[in-house]
Amino acid sequence: MLNNLQKKISSSLDPIGWGPAVASVAGRAAKNPRAIAEATTEYANRLAHIPAAATRVWSASDPQAPVPPDPKDRRFADAAWKENPAYFSLLQSYLATREFVDEIVDAGEGDALADAKARQFANLMFDALAPSNFLINPGVLVRALDTGGASLFRGAKFAVDDLVHRKGIPLKVDREAFTLGENMAATPGKVVFRNDLIEVIQYAPQTEKVHEIPILAAPPWINKYYILDLAPGRSLAEWAIQHNRTVFMISYRNPDETMQDITMDDYYRLGIATALDVVEEITGAPRIEVLSICLGGAVAAMAAAKMGAIGDKRISAFTMLNTLLDYSEVGELALLTDPSTLDRVEFRMSRQGFLSGSEMGGTFDMIRAKDLIFNYWVSRWMKGEKPAAFDILAWNEDSTRMPAAMHSHYLRTLYGRNELAEKKYELDGSVLDLADVTCDTYIVGAINDHIVPWTSSYKAVNLLGGDVRYVLTSGGHVAGAVNPPNPKAWFEAVGDPDDEPTELPSDPKSWHETATRHAAASWWEDWTVWSTKRAGALTSPPSMGSKDHPVLGDAPGTYVFS
Repeated sequence: MLNNLQKKISSSLDPIGWGPAVASVAGRAAKNPRAIAEATTEYANRLAHIPAAATRVWSASDPQAPVPPDPKDRRFADAAWKENPAYFSLLQSYLATREFVDEIVDAGEGDALADAKARQFANLMFDALAPSNFLINPGVLVRALDTGGASLFRGAKFAVDDLVHRKGIPLKVDREAFTLGENMAATPGKVVFRNDLIEVIQYAPQTEKVHEIPILAAPPWINKYYILDLAPGRSLAEWAIQHNRTVFMISYRNPDETMQDITMDDYYRLGIATALDVVEEITGAPRIEVLSICLGGAVAAMAAAKMGAIGDKRISAFTMLNTLLDYSEVGELALLTDPSTLDRVEFRMSRQGFLSGSEMGGTFDMIRAKDLIFNYWVSRWMKGEKPAAFDILAWNEDSTRMPAAMHSHYLRTLYGRNELAEKKYELDGSVLDLADVTCDTYIVGAINDHIVPWTSSYKAVNLLGGDVRYVLTSGGHVAGAVNPPNPKAWFEAVGDPDDEPTELPSDPKSWHETATRHAAASWWEDWTVWSTKRAGALTSPPSMGSKDHPVLGDAPGTYVFS
């Protein structure tokens, strides 16, 4: 009982295991007095130089800051931090203290995981204590003067509302500006199948002719499906439809406590395998292209490997957006998927049968707190600004739950033991070999993706058995996928999409050295050429639904609202 109480406290207050990591690093640092002495001396030296540097600010000469601030750090972009001696001194003291703590962590290095977690915790604390987060922030004071104090009143009201209704997490986005089926998930279509896990949406054709090979979109169930149908003009599903394709979409049910025993095998059998059967029956097409993203890409690759091993060649072409197949290098997520952290996750799930979307989202927010928490702390709670109406953030706030058994299995086998890449992963009774995926594959990585580092997504090139085209795009994990043609977009690739496939180097750095950048261009356009080449002849659109799979209702269906 005491052990369960300890687990409950640990999983609630310290879900990532920062406490033990900090204690471990501190203990090692205490055994390294020379490094501590050197760090302390450097810290004192930096502090000693601040008054003279602040004096030079008065004369508008180069202050020769002891710790130069990052010019990209928008928190301190206001001129006061550079030109006002008091603000300059405050910022320099903050930066000097931060460097000192970083050096203490360096002095306590000895275990890579603990060191990284301790550094992550230190960054969180310093992001929280940044002088820009307090009312002395010059931007906050100027806005208060401009509004006669109204901004402070509104900010206080927003803060109280967030404390009462959002557990103290600032509201990031105006969700009231978006309505599913109207300006999000708005591409016209029909629900043509439903079971206890998924709905299948068939989108209505928007061209007189369509290519004979349909597309099945496989989104992740860690979020709602409409990241692939975000908004008119920003919907990859809509884009494909407008380029002569018949598109089907899987929409997953949002799990509750009744689904705690659902497994990855169920997600295969009741999910993508069933959806492929539905698409084949409605269209009569013996070949189907699969378009997938993130976790949806992983299970789609598993399905393709299993089907390839038994000679089922229905998947004729395969696209993966920001997807991991090799989990040996997962970036920041390695700090959330070590065995002790997974123990905490499993304990939380055991109490309710699932991991709630707010818990999962809160953890991700904590590791990017500067941008995802404190940025809104200042804009909303102190400047009194209303949240922006941003479709990606609105989608991100529409969180989903993860069923306990499946989520635990997924984290342990893939993140923990990398079984899929090691050819040890078993799905529905079959041990998978990704080399059995012999169809052509189009892989997209995003340059700023912190969930799926692009160099890790590139590792799929060495695992799959067919020809691969790899494309690196601008943006991050979500914006890299929601990337319609626009002047700021770019992508990099080797060769043209309609060229005959060529063998890619095994190393992402070698690939990058030979890739060509296409400025003011979107990978959507490149993918369309690649996909169309594999889409078959033009023909009349199939009927909406069929006798065996009649129309059950309008898109976006019912599961997306759960």
